[in-house]
Formats: sequence, C-alpha cells, structure tokens
Amino acid sequence: MKLRSICLHGPESTGKSTMAPELARHFGSACVVEYGRTYTEAFGTNWTMADLVAIAQAHDAQTRQAIASGRTPVILDTDPLMTEVWAEMLFGRHDPWFDSWNGFADLYLLFDIDLPWVDDGTRMFGTPEKRQRFYDLSMEVLERRGVRWTMVSGEGEQRYLTALRAILGTEKSLSGA
Repeated sequence: MKLRSICLHGPESTGKSTMAPELARHFGSACVVEYGRTYTEAFGTNWTMADLVAIAQAHDAQTRQAIASGRTPVILDTDPLMTEVWAEMLFGRHDPWFDSWNGFADLYLLFDIDLPWVDDGTRMFGTPEKRQRFYDLSMEVLERRGVRWTMVSGEGEQRYLTALRAILGTEKSLSGA
C-alpha cells in the first residue's frame, strides 16, 4: 500500500516547514503548506476559537484537493490535529468540530523539540516548559486518535533521513514486504 498523505506534526520551531517541501521533492509529490501561518501573516495572532476552526477547515480542504490530484504521498505541513493542539495551548480546550474531524493522514511524523527555538515573529511558545507542554499535547492527540505515527529527531541531514526512513519503512510494512 502506498501512503496517500504524510503529516508533519509537532510544536513550532521543530523544522516541519523546512522539511515538508524537501520530502515532497524527494517523492515528486504535492506539499500542503501550513495554512495557519498563511492565515496568521494575513490577520495576525489575535485568534479566536472560530479562527482556529476556519484554519483547520481550510487546511483540510487544501489537503483533500492535493490528494485528489494524485501526486502522492502528499506531504502536509500540519493538519487539523495540530490546530487542535494550538487550541489547547491557547485556550485550554478545543472546539467540538475537531472531535468530529476524521480526515487523518496515513502517517504522522511527530517532530521532537531537540532543535533550538527560533523567534520568527509569529511563534509563541519558546520556553522549555511551554515547548514540552506543546510536545506532550501533540503526542497525546495522536495517541487519543489512534493514528499511525513515529517520532523524528536529530539535526540537519540526520533529521531528514530519520523522516525518510520512517516513511519508507511504513510503506514497506503496509505492503507486507
């Protein structure tokens, strides 16, 4: 079985947005960029819960369109599960819409917080305690939803190769090889 979608998941400043297009190039596939960043750059960071639901819904629509294009595996720079984690970080709760969403990726790569946090003007959770909480919530949502996931850690080329091995190993195990 070939993976149709792979989601890069985890706290901010862990390399997801850098790696997503690299993986898409490797596979000759589509990449869905983080819609939350696009939204934030247009409207700022004073989000409401309704903003987070709108971000998640727009990202989901873009993902469905990319998968329909047939250029798979589509590499997703986050998805609504990650937006749900943002809601938990910001508001201590999430909208019921997130519980009803089920357009999960075939594989989630949870990015470790082993890289230095970089303030780019839109990031918010840079203290070690907040990064750990963000990471823990990121892992918890994957576990609670029962999706297939693996952790990605390391720096530079090592991080990329870890992600690539996870993807190829998952495809191999799904095909029964």
